[in-house]
Amino acid sequence: MSSRVIHIITALIQIAILTSASPLFQPLPIPANAPKIDLNYTRYVGAKLSNGVNAFLGMRYAAAPLGDLRWRAPVEPERSTLSWEPALAFQPVCLGNAVGPPYLGEDEDCLFVNVWAPSNATVNSRLPVWVFIQGGGYVFNSNANYDGAEVVEKSGHNIVMVNFNYRVGVWGFLASEKLRADGDLNVGLLDQRRLLLWVKQYISRFGGDPDHVVIHGASAGAGSVALHLSAYGGRDDGLFVGAISESLFFPAQPYVHELEWQFDRILQAVGCYSYDSAAAMACLRSRDMETLQSLNIALAFPGRTAPPNPLFYWTPCIDGDFIQDLPYVLFETGRFLKMPVIFGTDTDEGSAFATDAASPSDIISFFQDNYPLLTLNDTLAILSHYQVLAPLPYHNPWFPTASLAYGEATFVCPSLNLLSHITSFTTTPPATLNNNNRSRSIFAYRYNVLDTVNLAAGIGVPHIFEAAAVFGPANLPPVQVAASYFTYNAPVVPLVMGYWISFVRALDPNVYRAAGAPMWEGWDGRAGGGGGEGGRGQRLKIELGDTCMEDVGEGESGRCDFWEGMGRSMRQKRRGRRG
Repeated sequence: MSSRVIHIITALIQIAILTSASPLFQPLPIPANAPKIDLNYTRYVGAKLSNGVNAFLGMRYAAAPLGDLRWRAPVEPERSTLSWEPALAFQPVCLGNAVGPPYLGEDEDCLFVNVWAPSNATVNSRLPVWVFIQGGGYVFNSNANYDGAEVVEKSGHNIVMVNFNYRVGVWGFLASEKLRADGDLNVGLLDQRRLLLWVKQYISRFGGDPDHVVIHGASAGAGSVALHLSAYGGRDDGLFVGAISESLFFPAQPYVHELEWQFDRILQAVGCYSYDSAAAMACLRSRDMETLQSLNIALAFPGRTAPPNPLFYWTPCIDGDFIQDLPYVLFETGRFLKMPVIFGTDTDEGSAFATDAASPSDIISFFQDNYPLLTLNDTLAILSHYQVLAPLPYHNPWFPTASLAYGEATFVCPSLNLLSHITSFTTTPPATLNNNNRSRSIFAYRYNVLDTVNLAAGIGVPHIFEAAAVFGPANLPPVQVAASYFTYNAPVVPLVMGYWISFVRALDPNVYRAAGAPMWEGWDGRAGGGGGEGGRGQRLKIELGDTCMEDVGEGESGRCDFWEGMGRSMRQKRRGRRG
């Protein structure tokens, strides 16, 4: 098997969409005392599980985004004509990039939500709510339909768990001024916002507290968390009180005018090209799903040639409303919500995505394929910060360098650099037993749980490897779970799950942490050349048998400063340097 195939398989682990063959997609049995919920527009019948949890699966939180509702902000679901509708099975996820017939498990009609709540919860329970935003690079629903029953049970039946689908790819992030004139931009993000409004309106009926919602995202879901923190310039709509960012994905953030070529390509391919916005959009909305989905693919960015195509082709754009400016600019200038947060990444974030580089020129091409504004001088500067590293199994000599550089550029350093800006605008409370003079509200981590299969494959601790520990390995599709979580890495699961549950409940990972778990001290430092006054920050290193606080190393800190300085060419900030 070639090393490139290994890369593809590894990436697919992150984006696997299972069909009805998976037990996660089988309807739950209907107990005699099935719980019911009235949402005004529909009354749903759920299932009472044996662990004291009620599950309501596949409920609509918005109308089907079909026909004239394509590329528009989501709206209220239509009223059901049935007395009761079953909420007993996961429904299709949203259509992903390059997915073709027979579209197993995926559909354009995909705006569904799942809720798990204690069976004894009532409208007066007001339990903390955990909302998970899945990832997938804004081109897939990669982490769909995780089973949330275990985290509710392990919380002592003291939380409500929510996850959901949102539009991605061409369906969620097509952008043009013509579309803006007769539709909405960033509708995938507006789906997420609509879900949070749905939670605000209805979660009390499941026993949840609409005033205590914590949002948690993985990968593009973590990027979405950052975008919700800075949405509308940091406007507080009272939708959530805490946030967890797990492997924050930070792609280039283009302006609308920079994406007109994508829109024109679609119009021309389906015979809808028109200078009139209304005519162009009416034509697009009249085309069948199969025709449009065939164009939901990645192509080379302008000035680049294919193959290879960029990893992530459809991304959110700066619309001047939901996303009012470049991400670093919003956080540098304090235009974000100030609240308790956890930000963290994995040791080898880039290993699932980086090119299997045989030479420095391969790295140059790879970065320019994915960040097309990078100049040759920019890429030479990148290479000056990343020398050849020790070889890894099944990979070419420069793969470790490509992996480290891409992982830090796209995941690790954006996370650490945003932490620095969050710290600079956050008032640190008085020292307590918990924080040892560090901020009690800002927490950082590095996930370093080793798996022998991953190590043998040369991919280390890959992107969002902690997901199985957060939710429990039995609650994810098997293809996304390392077998070691059921054997030698099993002790990590209650540790990690305990921290996450504690943060959801108390906005602090320490209050309800697992017995024997180390104290997670707050972050008050910096990643690179700015931020708090405490020097380089401390984060929790999560590792089997050696979970403890660690400093961000000088080398990593310096490279993160370098990447923020590259913000203009990466389309993440206007200037090339801080300030």
